[in-house]
This record gives sequence, C-alpha cells and structure tokens, in this order.
Amino acid sequence: MRNPDQHTAPVGESTNSPFPRGTGKPNQSPLFWVQNKDRYLRQLLIQDIQKTTGRELLVYFTDCDRSAAQIEQTDDIYLSELLRAVRGNSVDLLLETNGGFTDATEKVCSVLSSSGLDVRVVVPRRAKSNGTVITFCGSKIVMGLDSELGPIDPHLGGTPCDFIVKLTGVDALVLLSAEAAIAQTKKLASQLLKANMLKNKEQSDIDNLVGRLASRDQYHSHGSVIDAHEAQRLGLEVELLNPTDPLWQQFWLLRTMFAHDCLMHGYSKVFESEKVCSPIVMPRPA
Repeated sequence: MRNPDQHTAPVGESTNSPFPRGTGKPNQSPLFWVQNKDRYLRQLLIQDIQKTTGRELLVYFTDCDRSAAQIEQTDDIYLSELLRAVRGNSVDLLLETNGGFTDATEKVCSVLSSSGLDVRVVVPRRAKSNGTVITFCGSKIVMGLDSELGPIDPHLGGTPCDFIVKLTGVDALVLLSAEAAIAQTKKLASQLLKANMLKNKEQSDIDNLVGRLASRDQYHSHGSVIDAHEAQRLGLEVELLNPTDPLWQQFWLLRTMFAHDCLMHGYSKVFESEKVCSPIVMPRPA
C-alpha cells in the first residue's frame, strides 16, 4: 500500500528527474548549479518551446535598453557555435537588437544562409535597423503586438545617407561613400528577401519594398516603428501571434528572462540554445 505521505511526481515527470523538473539532485554540484541557475532555467524553457514548435531554438539577445551593444564583427563566431550544435533541419532564431554595422550584418546573414537550415525569425520586442535585415534570412518573421522592425537606411557619421545624396554641394568623397553604403544595404536586403521569404515575388516588387525601407521618403526617422501589421502591408511574410497564444507567452517569458538576467549579470548580449550559452559581459566604464 502506498504511504499517504509520499509525494508523487506530476504526470509526464519522473521523481528521478533532476531538480526543478523532478526531485533528483542536479547533475552539477549544488554550488555550481546555483551560480548558473538562471541559464539552466532559460534552457529548460527553450526545451519546452522546442517541444511546442518542433524546431530548435537559437537566441541572439541584446540588452537594448542598458547597453550600446551592436551587431559587430565577433557575432558570427558565437552564432556559428549555436548553429554547429543544431541536430535538425529547422530552427527558430529569437532576435533582439538595435542594429549595428552592415559589414558585420553581412557576415551574420552569410552564416545563417550557409547553414542550409529552414530559418524562422522570432522578434518578441525589437529588431531594428540591420536587425531588420537579419530577419530577412527567415522564411517568415514571427511577431506579436509588442514587436517592431525598423527602417534600414544607412548612416554616415551620424547623418542619414539618404539626406547626403539628396543635398547639393556635398564633398565628392562623402557623396560616393553615402551612395556605396545605400547600395550595400539595398543589395544585401534584396538578395536575402529573394532567397527566402519573398522567393516567389517579382524582383521589381522586392526592389520597391527595399527602397521604401532604405530611404527617408516613407519612414522619416531611423527609429520609426514598423509593427507586425505594417510589416504585412509592406509585403513581408509575417506570422502574428496574439498575446493570449500559449506559444507567444512562452516566447515573451523567455525574452523577459533574458532581459532580467542581462540586468542582473551585466551582460550586453547572450547567444544561447538548449546546450550552448555564450554571454557577453558589458564593458565597465573607464
């Protein structure tokens, strides 16, 4: 007869499973587990999301509110490490970034495209500027009511290149540099869209879409908000999840965990998957 005081495991869980899913002790030493518990809890949620979607989940998270971290030349190393651990053929990339350098964005996009994986990009909160360009690596973009993309118009010395090329009397070298920056951004965005979510669209339609994103004619600020509905109107392949959708709630909880843990640990970025974690510590002020 079962002892009435004996606790039983919930359905689907084993009492031998490590804490916190079961009553077994963690595989790590207690002190090590406690020191790394935030990561372990995030990775448990990543596993839960993967069971829901049937896709492996990779995270490229930037603390956009407290750090000046950008897409930069070392990001491809961390992303490649995540991709090398992928066992299946399809991945979700949960992305949060304010943007960054176009050369570095090219490399990040190259790494994603060369993986041969079916990529879907999840934007819980924001993927601005060249972060929007990275979303073009996906077959679709998953967004919610809190999500935003942004214009992709490049800048030169803090000045929008679109302004520079429309001015008269601009130094010839500055003008050439601005024209080259615009051409680079448009070429990258166009190639990614044609290879992925807009592969069945006419090139003229893609060029029109990119042109609207890469100038100040439609979006008058680089920080302009392109929400999910606006992204759909532009012609991007967007899956809009409602706030009550259980999958969206999982994505949002994970995003909130990353934001909190970056604050607590002083991280500017975190690259993470079920098995891999590479946090980037925020530089301390001099």
